[in-house]
Amino acid sequence: MSGVAIYRSIYTEDQFAQRFNRSKGEENVTESFQQIARRSCACSGNAGKRFWRKRLPFLTWLPRYKVKRWLIGDIIAGLTVGIIHIPQGMSFALLTSVAPIYGLYTSFFPVVLYMLFGTGRHVSTGTFAGISLMTGSVVERLVPHQVGWNVTNQEDPELEKQRISVASAVTFLSGLMMICMFVLQLGFLSTYLSDPIVKAFTSGTAFHVIISQLNTMLGLRLPRFTGPFTLFKTLASLLGALSMTNIVELIISLICLSVLIPMKEINSRFRQKFRTPIPIEIIMLIVATAITFATSLDERCNVQIVGHIPAGFPSPQLPALGSIPNLVGDTVAITFVGYAVSVSLAMIYADKHRYKIDPNQELLAHGISNTISSLFTCFPSSASLATSNILESAGSHTQLAGFFTCLVVLAVLLLIGPLFYFLPKAVLACINITSLRQMFLQFQDLPELWRVSRMDFMVWVVTWLAVITLNADLGLAVGVVFSMMTVIYRIQRADCSMLGRASNTEIYRPVEENSMCHEIPGLKILAYNAPIYYGNKNFFRDAMTRLIGLTQEKIKTRAKAKKELEKINKMTVATVENGLPRTAYSPDTSPAGDQQEGIQSVVIDCSSIIFIDTAGARLFVQMCVECQKADLWVYLAECNKDVLKVLTCSGLLEHLRPEQIFVTVHDAVVYLEQVKEASSQKGTTIWV
Repeated sequence: MSGVAIYRSIYTEDQFAQRFNRSKGEENVTESFQQIARRSCACSGNAGKRFWRKRLPFLTWLPRYKVKRWLIGDIIAGLTVGIIHIPQGMSFALLTSVAPIYGLYTSFFPVVLYMLFGTGRHVSTGTFAGISLMTGSVVERLVPHQVGWNVTNQEDPELEKQRISVASAVTFLSGLMMICMFVLQLGFLSTYLSDPIVKAFTSGTAFHVIISQLNTMLGLRLPRFTGPFTLFKTLASLLGALSMTNIVELIISLICLSVLIPMKEINSRFRQKFRTPIPIEIIMLIVATAITFATSLDERCNVQIVGHIPAGFPSPQLPALGSIPNLVGDTVAITFVGYAVSVSLAMIYADKHRYKIDPNQELLAHGISNTISSLFTCFPSSASLATSNILESAGSHTQLAGFFTCLVVLAVLLLIGPLFYFLPKAVLACINITSLRQMFLQFQDLPELWRVSRMDFMVWVVTWLAVITLNADLGLAVGVVFSMMTVIYRIQRADCSMLGRASNTEIYRPVEENSMCHEIPGLKILAYNAPIYYGNKNFFRDAMTRLIGLTQEKIKTRAKAKKELEKINKMTVATVENGLPRTAYSPDTSPAGDQQEGIQSVVIDCSSIIFIDTAGARLFVQMCVECQKADLWVYLAECNKDVLKVLTCSGLLEHLRPEQIFVTVHDAVVYLEQVKEASSQKGTTIWV
């Protein structure tokens, strides 16, 4: 075993700052507000280019595009995802309670805009099941479904118009929220939706999607419920109406599932061998439409069909802005979920392919996508788990793949769309259900999550149960609150450890966890592994007093003994250090005779105290004062600059001298050992 020997002086914080010029930049003259504003607003040619390249990422990647290496992969991946977008967009429109054509619009406009403004090279935007389900709940609440009516039937165009106006208003407001978050640089807020929360939320919404689609698969015309306990209300309604099941639509659903599920499994297992997955969804659409048209199932068996799909683009129009006050709460949840899922996917593929994304630019990209798309009757969009996975596995290299995706959707919008008039809605419902395969596979992560962090496991379970029992938006709120509570709990219940030194080393570890680390006689080394703030300051006090045995009785006893000793001596001893008079009171020599046999000094390792507020600082100073009253001399080690600043402003140096604040724990321990050794050898008091 090789060893390392380091010889250096003992450093307090002041000595280290003087020696290594720690505050090097403080001699610079502070800039005035006008100077800062002038410098920030100054614009040069290079600064302008950097700004536009940052805000329009295609100006960076498009000029550097490697045609020979990337074009074929982008074409294949883009066309493949475009084919998937057609059935997925139409089926997810049913979740949003709007006509299928609006799902095709949502699969086109956001993709074009994200290609220009987004930084994720392997992200496929468009319709997403969780977002569509949450938006559909808002639509149903404001424009309730009428039992027995087909929402795409031309007999009720006013109801259809109201529904898409509300969905577009949600899209518009969500886009504005994202743009405002971008202006305020709030991209970091997505981190509050942790990975367990996002996975539990998507898994929970998958169950809601399945239950909501059973209505269409069985050919029932039942109202769609909103609010808490939606899943159970829907199940009760379905069980009560089972006798009215349309047998033909049930057969269509069973046949579709029996084909789609095995083919999805084949595409997944042989993903490495197939350059592109088998487009079973679009094949199913074509076959089902042809059979329904040939047999007139819509007239003979009352099978629900998609109906008229207009060709071309919609005319720009403002959404229902008057309904925005009723949408704010729901839209906040939709915005955070959409952004969190999109950024999470972008970061996963960015790490895999070794490039960086800009979370704040992603806010701008999705904000612009939703805001402009809302003018073309689109419902909220985000990155899609399934299509992003297909895009990456099919060989996509850049955002240009989105252009070829748009070409496929454009062809359907302009030419092919009206041909799906006779498409059974039951087929779209089956496509919805089978598209959730990845969300159900997330249950496989639970055993590993249990082994890694049981607290995160609890966050996952609580979020999932809340989404299932309450609703998507309420469940998400419960998950976020519970996750924050676990963080607060961990901070409040943080351990205060007693450190010991490994023999012949400068390494200090908790003695209860390391049998080969031993405490130093007469010295207690404490480490508090959390910030100290108003919420946990009492826990810190209790833990510290318990470890060093500091009680009010002991403080009073020591104070009384100290007064008696002072009366006996009746004299004041002074020493001069650096030309300043100091009271000749040794921090390492206790006036009480029995103190020499017990604890004489306490070293607090502050390396894990990342911040401290004013309430925590006042308590910290109070604890130092109480320790001194009990003749326990306190030394600090490894304080970061911010913590030391707050403690100093709270009056710490009125009770502790700068010589009692050390750079490392080992500096403090070696200093105390040297003082103790010198005192015992010379039999005199050592002045600090």
